[in-house]
Amino acid sequence: MAEYQKVEYRIAKDGKITETVIDASGAACTSTTSGIENALGEVETQELLPEYYEGDDNVTGTEQQSLKQK
Repeated sequence: MAEYQKVEYRIAKDGKITETVIDASGAACTSTTSGIENALGEVETQELLPEYYEGDDNVTGTEQQSLKQK
């Protein structure tokens, strides 16, 4: 059965993109968005929320990143 994560993107007036991964934990947070991050540009900052460290047993988590466009 496929796993689905929700990814939210917020784009500020200055063009800064904030990415939030919802319903994922551990490595799934970062692997879910790696392709689009490569397409958008360099990751300026990354804030891993507590859910990232809870492991694959818990599938409710978020991750936020700020991306700089190419």
